[in-house]
Amino acid sequence: MRVAPPSRSLFSFVISFTRTPLHAPPKSLIFVSFSSSMADSNNPTTVSAEDVAKFGFTREEMYSSNLAGTVNSYDRHVFLRHKSYTDWVSRVEEDLLPKRLSSALKSRKNDIPVKTLLTVIEGEQSDGDVLIFPEMIKFKGLTDSDVDGFVEDVLVNGKPWASGVQETFTGSYVFVCAHGSRDKRCGVCGPVLIQKLNEEIELRGLKDQVFVSACSHIGGHKYAGNLIIFSPDSVGKIMGHWYGYVTPDDVPQMLDQHIAKGEIIERLWRGQMGASTEGGNKTDEQKHPNGKEVKKNEKHEESTAQKTNENVGGCCQGANGFTCCMTASSEVSESKKSEETIEVRGKTGHGKLRSWVDSWVQCDVLTATAVVGAVATVAVAYSYYRRSG
Repeated sequence: MRVAPPSRSLFSFVISFTRTPLHAPPKSLIFVSFSSSMADSNNPTTVSAEDVAKFGFTREEMYSSNLAGTVNSYDRHVFLRHKSYTDWVSRVEEDLLPKRLSSALKSRKNDIPVKTLLTVIEGEQSDGDVLIFPEMIKFKGLTDSDVDGFVEDVLVNGKPWASGVQETFTGSYVFVCAHGSRDKRCGVCGPVLIQKLNEEIELRGLKDQVFVSACSHIGGHKYAGNLIIFSPDSVGKIMGHWYGYVTPDDVPQMLDQHIAKGEIIERLWRGQMGASTEGGNKTDEQKHPNGKEVKKNEKHEESTAQKTNENVGGCCQGANGFTCCMTASSEVSESKKSEETIEVRGKTGHGKLRSWVDSWVQCDVLTATAVVGAVATVAVAYSYYRRSG
């Protein structure tokens, strides 16, 4: 997949949003209607101007972080359709069916051959449908009682689901985080992006080729607008690319360059699905589509290292549960103890030498004094002897 050269969309975004509007809205509220394929366009949602400024595309933290490398490596993405995104609770993964599926995935984690990520997407009339990438397969109507069998058949053993019909699907899929009850930034930015995506898709006549859905928390609220695009690359391989800091001005580029041409938009790219080494060994480093190595967020690593140094009781966990531990506290104490021992011994040695020298000097002084005293006595006696004679 090629990397798209920097476009003018970022420049136009800055200009369009930093100019003082000639005609400010007469009211303090801005009405935004969400017209995604799964949202009710007749039910406009109200967002205050204050929230738009604080949590929207012009907030201060926009473009303040390096995006590349902010996605952990994983190999498969499972999406579960569940309710309307406007009805999601903050922890939607703990709500009924999502919680049941999430718990099953966690309990069978060691049995599932590839690292699998679960995300809830809007469902409404299709609650319980499951979409799986990169396999591009779909199962309809998953219920609580079906979960264990589904996980066993499909995700653990890679077989068709015994209790359901497997369907394949094609096209490109865009999942936009609009989980407003979890974080206001996604709640403000996500619906606007969904609306813009659907407008541009319709203008290009792509309604039967590109599909947009709201999704729940995917990590990195501060990078809102967040979205994931699953589409074929230049050789037909399905890739899942994560983008952050996406604005409505970036939507045409997403469609015309990423989806239509398979070109990565480098300045907004966070990472991708399938960023693991051969042989199943996972790595925290990812390869950028332009071939460069992408390091994890340096601030995060520095923070982690600092915490490790501060929490000297920490322990490293090796493969297969093997613990390769030597606590930092023991290393520090042993080193300190060794240094203290050397220092004490050095001080003791110097003390003995100094004491011996002092004793030697004192002894010589006494001897010299005695000699001088003896000589003086002899001299006095001799002088007395001369006078008496």
